[in-house]
Amino acid sequence: MDHIPSVIFGLCSYTHDSAAALLVDGELIGFVEEERLSQHKHTKAYPRLAVEWLLGEAGLTADDVDAVAYNFQPARYLVECPAALRLALSAITRDRALARAQGFAKVALRTQQRVRALGRLFPSARVVPVLHHRAHQLAAFAASGWNESAVLVVDSLGERQTTTIARGRDMLRPRTRTVEAVCDPASLGYVYGAVTEHLGWRRGDEEGTVMALAALGDPKRFRHLFARAVRTTPTGFRVDPAYFPPRALTSGYPRTSLRFIGETCSQRHPDEPLADVHRDLAAALQERTDQVMLHLARRARMLTRSRRLCVGGGVATNCVSIGRIIEADIFDQVFVPPAPGDAGTAIGAAVAVHVDSGSRRPVSGVARSCYLGPSFPEPALDLTAWPQLQQKTLGIETAEFLADQLAHGVIVGLFQGRVEAGPRALGNRSILASPLEPGVVERLNATVKYREPFRPFAPMVLAERAEEFFTLGQEAPYMSMASGVTATARERVPSIVHANGTSRLQTVSKLQNPFVHAVLTAFARRTGVPVLINTSLNVKGKPICGTPAMALDCLADSGLDALLLEGRWITK
Repeated sequence: MDHIPSVIFGLCSYTHDSAAALLVDGELIGFVEEERLSQHKHTKAYPRLAVEWLLGEAGLTADDVDAVAYNFQPARYLVECPAALRLALSAITRDRALARAQGFAKVALRTQQRVRALGRLFPSARVVPVLHHRAHQLAAFAASGWNESAVLVVDSLGERQTTTIARGRDMLRPRTRTVEAVCDPASLGYVYGAVTEHLGWRRGDEEGTVMALAALGDPKRFRHLFARAVRTTPTGFRVDPAYFPPRALTSGYPRTSLRFIGETCSQRHPDEPLADVHRDLAAALQERTDQVMLHLARRARMLTRSRRLCVGGGVATNCVSIGRIIEADIFDQVFVPPAPGDAGTAIGAAVAVHVDSGSRRPVSGVARSCYLGPSFPEPALDLTAWPQLQQKTLGIETAEFLADQLAHGVIVGLFQGRVEAGPRALGNRSILASPLEPGVVERLNATVKYREPFRPFAPMVLAERAEEFFTLGQEAPYMSMASGVTATARERVPSIVHANGTSRLQTVSKLQNPFVHAVLTAFARRTGVPVLINTSLNVKGKPICGTPAMALDCLADSGLDALLLEGRWITK
């Protein structure tokens, strides 16, 4: 660069899960997914509202921006074009060869056009494309706060890479060095998305539903199929195109083959009742995903010799696989950032540009931070648009009041402080409920969240008492890890234990979230149990509520009993 940039925007835009992050002299001013402000889940639109909020937060204008870090490099797609033509040598993949080459070329051109479009939005800035997996690596490693670790990124596709193993160093000026990579068409994220779609759910959105369904099935039925379809190799894994044809990056090409359908089942319609074959297919998929992720984790340990592991990419949201890695005791500690998917690459891309610029200023505000979005400390609540709602202002004992309401079976939406980063509500945009209330899971699924009855709800627990109920053996601040449970948990809070005997827990410390820690403490004082059910403040198909208006809509349109919004108690 001609000069060291001071103001750097990191952007994830035009693909899915648009988001923006802003670094000023190395300090993270904030980060937010566009969906939290626009109400369009997984939006791929340019994150206009997120950018406007960040500029306002920093007191800047678009003309003040020195660099824009974009989370893809256009030229990298072109490398796949000649490689794709080699598919013509096999009868199994011949029909995909030309379409794949053309698809990667078109995406390269489209990505370059997007880079130019961003340049027009920030006239004083240089737009810097960042390798997608590098952005994932830095987002994960910088968030860990560690000075050194292995970094494993597993997703569907980043230009050509689908899996990378890297070594991360220096928490003040985070850097990663890739030591091994797996390229498409070997893609674990692609396979999981393909089966999600085959089972009748939305690819890129409802993989978590398939993960939950897996606990109800028997993997033996399709175990050998997935062992053939996704084979581990000494340096990673490969995907058999006879089951999952190579992607073409263009519509009209199915992700599962006729052979896959013939050996499993026909594609399920979303309204079709679930059968044992669907449950068993999900179970075998999850089992194979766990096995491949464990193989990759062991590979990362061997290549880096590190005792710590950071995991990023879309597959890092598979909390069951992350739990399996922790249980295997390959590493002393495992870390998943709050936003491991593509949205978080906005942070990683910005960090990449900052450290590459030669700036002597350390990166700050990223490590162990999850509450990074907008806050509304004193919202002017005009309830005219919600005539069925009424409000009152609470006093200083808000945590005690909320704990008492929860102990009496009230299901409450909680809206406080800054919006969380990532796909999980972590106590600032949450729905809380007592795990002791009879039928609470059924009520939450049927009347509050409007989702499948087999889906479990995650617990939050006081960090200092986690070992009484969970066997994970490490902190889990971002609800990204499935843990085994103790006999105490099975006896006292069976509602938070899924069919596979695990819970996707969030450990809450006083330092991380003082208010939620106080609520858990007060709830434990009343009930003897330092555990609450925590799910995101939204209903199925909608993004987590980022604004007061979104939260009020959620209360009005769902079976929520009440909403605690910045000290206001709002009821129907």
